[in-house]
This record gives sequence, structure tokens and C-alpha cells, in this order.
Amino acid sequence: MTQKRDRWGTLGFIFAASGSAIGLGNIVFFSANAYKYGAGAFYIPYLVAFFVLGIPIMILELGLGNKMQRAFPESLSRCAGKPGEFVGWWGLLSASFITMYYITILGWALGMWVGSFGGLWAHPGTVAAFKDAGKMAFSQAFFYHMISGKGVLIYVPIIWLLNVLIVWRGAKSIEEAVSIFVPLMWIMMIILILRGLTLPNGIQGVYRLFTPDFKIIFSDFSVWHGAFSQMFFTLSLGFGIMTAYASYLPKTSDQTNNALMVCSMNCGFEFIAGIAIFSLLFAFAIVPAGGTLSMTFWTIPRGIVQFPFWHRVFGVLFFTLLLMAGLSSSVSLFEAIISAVIDKFGASRKKVILIFAVLGCLGSFIFALPTVIDPKLDGCGTLGLTLLDMIDHWSFGQGLLIVGFFECIIVGWFYGAKKIREYVNHHSNLHLGVWFDIIIKFVAPIMILVVLVFGNLKDFKSATVYGSSYISGHAWVAGAALGIWLFATCAGAAVLTLSKTYEYEGEERRGGEPDAEGKSNDE
Repeated sequence: MTQKRDRWGTLGFIFAASGSAIGLGNIVFFSANAYKYGAGAFYIPYLVAFFVLGIPIMILELGLGNKMQRAFPESLSRCAGKPGEFVGWWGLLSASFITMYYITILGWALGMWVGSFGGLWAHPGTVAAFKDAGKMAFSQAFFYHMISGKGVLIYVPIIWLLNVLIVWRGAKSIEEAVSIFVPLMWIMMIILILRGLTLPNGIQGVYRLFTPDFKIIFSDFSVWHGAFSQMFFTLSLGFGIMTAYASYLPKTSDQTNNALMVCSMNCGFEFIAGIAIFSLLFAFAIVPAGGTLSMTFWTIPRGIVQFPFWHRVFGVLFFTLLLMAGLSSSVSLFEAIISAVIDKFGASRKKVILIFAVLGCLGSFIFALPTVIDPKLDGCGTLGLTLLDMIDHWSFGQGLLIVGFFECIIVGWFYGAKKIREYVNHHSNLHLGVWFDIIIKFVAPIMILVVLVFGNLKDFKSATVYGSSYISGHAWVAGAALGIWLFATCAGAAVLTLSKTYEYEGEERRGGEPDAEGKSNDE
């Protein structure tokens, strides 16, 4: 059997890749991190990560997928054999945890979207399951009432169903969806910016966003860890997404131009989202602090409800924006895994989609478990949200950087960064210099390793020296989360790597990479 690979349309790749990069992290998490890490000062480590690591690794992933015409594990296998394939599968399995809890978060966003038509804007009150926590703001009370009830489990399969429908026909159906989502996301964000800047004191939020506090970036190393993780997450690097998406492009595509375009669209959207969020919240003296969840589900609705008119309209608009941005990202995570399994086993797309959707939905249910384990809300409240928080620390905070490190080592040292550079330059108007090889072989892995080591030392010190009554009381949850993540990713990657790879007709697995027609071309 000869494999016929999907192909993007004229703008399909740009919409799909930028849609993957633009998600919840761009809209909310960037703003929360910017406030936490010195506002304008956060741009320094973020831009360092963006230019020194983000753009070069984006070019690497796009060039790798386009040259090999395969998804992440198979592409790395052709660079370094079984060890490379293991890294690819490990990265995808780690990303599958992110996919499952990301879809759980989207399920909560769907619940908030339904509530934004009326029930969300009720007066502050208490939640029966968290009576020890006292009275909460209306948005927080609605959120905790929702996630501690069994009704929330209805929203998770709805989001999975939408993902299945979008990826069902491959690149064609993904392109149709993102060609609607991406333009609408920009339009909705511009509307929110105009509303924020026209509010009294809204401009003060923009001043705050771009006023740096340099003391933080030199005194707190976690700002660098946060910036690097943010950059990898928002550019969809380390997931295998960009490698899979680039494999659907013809070999004559300009990958340097594609990388610059996707990175620029992502960074631009992130910056205007920061302007929108800061202007909306500072207009009502609301501090944009907290993580992604608290910013998304509690803080921003508190600002929207104070609009002088149409607060329900803007509430629906905001959660619609979140759902579209989240779906365009979750679809790309889903597709990266589907593409890799099809390449490995030559399986039917529809069969792979259905199997992973069922397994993924069960995983998402675990992160949505409404069992209350913390009625005082000293921590996360429910068992599902607590597990989500723990897994997020490892799969997002550590996993993406680990994959990025080994990806650079494999391509830079075992395969040769020069080969990727020469391949990309052959079809690019903007040629890469030797600096690309230096970044991939030396600069990127060293910077990632330093961030990982010092970031984990800080986490260890915080946990062992300063302690945490909440974590100490629920140490079993933290231990279970780490154990499940490590065992599932390592054992799963080993099994998949050692499994027999399907041999496609007209293609030699060993002896070189296939060219555009599927023939082998030894280098």
C-alpha cells in the first residue's frame, strides 16, 4: 500500500499552525505571567526565549516534518533510529496528558459560556460543597458550583465530539474549521481591546503592562522558567504538532517564511491580548493576578460584569473567543497523535480517531472528577482539579522543555543541523546562516538545560524548606500524579518504539529519507 498524505490548501497551513499556537495561554496565561513577573520586565526573558529558541526551533520542527514527510516520532527515528523515535513518542504521550486536561478546561469554558447567558452573573454566595470557604465572588461561586457537580461531566464529551468532527477528514476538515476560527478570534479580540481602551482608566492598564520592574527578572529565576515554558506552549513546540502539520505541505514550501509568519501571528495576538486584559481589568481596579484558571473563570468576568452596558453580550463574546481558541489548539494536539499512529501502524484514520477519542475522554473525565477533597479551598478544591494542577506542573512545566532539549540534541548532533538548514534554504528566499547550526547544537540545549536545572532546584527548595500545608496534606495526590505521568510516558514510548513499523509500498525505511515521490535518497 502506498500512503497518500494529506495536503493543506492555500492558506490552510497558516491558519492551522497559527490556530494551534493561539490558545488559552495567549489570551489569559500571558497576561497573568506578565503581571506576576514584573509586567513589562517579563517581555525581556520572553523575547529572549522567542528569538533565540522559539523561531529557530520552529524552523527546525517545520523543516524536519517537511523533509521527512512524517509525524514527530517517525521523523526523529530517521534522524537517530530507535532512541530518536522513543523521544518522539515520549513527547507525544506527555502531550496527550496536556490534551486531556486541556479539553477538561475547555469543558469548563463551555459551562461558563452557557452560564454567561444568565446564571453566571448572579450575586455572590456560598457553595454547599465548599461551605468552609465562606462567601465568594459571583464568578468564583459559579465556577466551583459547576466543577463540584456531576453536570460538568456532560461538557467534556461535547468538546471531544467537536474535536472528532474537526479532525475526521484530516487536513481538509481542520482547514475548514480554522479558516473560520482564526479570523473570528482576531475580530473578537480587537472588539475587546476597543471596549477596554474606551473605558475610564483603561489606558492605565496598558501603561502598567509595559512598565517594567527589572528587580523581579534578576531576583527570581522562576520568571525565566515561566517565560521559556510559555514560549514553548504558545508556539506549540515540543508537542510534535508543527512537525506533523509541516508533513502535510509540499516539499517546495518556504519553511523559513512559514516559521516567521506563524511566530509573528502568535506573538502579535499574545501582545494585543495582554492589552485587552490589562485595560479591561485596570479600568475597574481589578488586579490581573493568578493562574490561567483563576484569570479565565473568576477575574475577567468580574471586570466584564462592571461594563456600563451589554455585559452579558461581552461575557458571551469572551467565552466564545476562549472556546474557538481552545478548539483550534486541542485539534492540533489531537492531530499530532493521530498522524503519528497512522504513520507507525498504517492504520485507518477514522479507527485511530475513535480509539484515541474514547481513551482521551476517559482521561478528561478523571481531570473533571467533582469529588471535593478541600472544602476550605486552601488548594484546588476538587480531586480532578488537583490532579490537573499536578500533571500540568510536569507535562507542561517540564515535559515541553525536556522534549525541546532532546530534539535539539538529536537533530543537531546525530542527524546534523546543517542538513536541515540546507534543506530549508533550498526552498527559502531568506537563507539561514551557520548561526542556525550553532543555536540548535549549543545555545538552545544549554539554555533549556540551565532553565530546567535551576527551575527544579527552586521547586525542590520551596517544597522541602518552606513546605506547604496543602501539598503535605495531599502528598499522595502529588506522588500519584508524578508516578502516573512517568510510567505512562516512559512505558508507553518504549512499547510504541519497539512495535513493528508498517512498511509503505515504494518507500525504504532504512537507507535515507523519502523524497516527494516516496523514493529513497541517501545523503
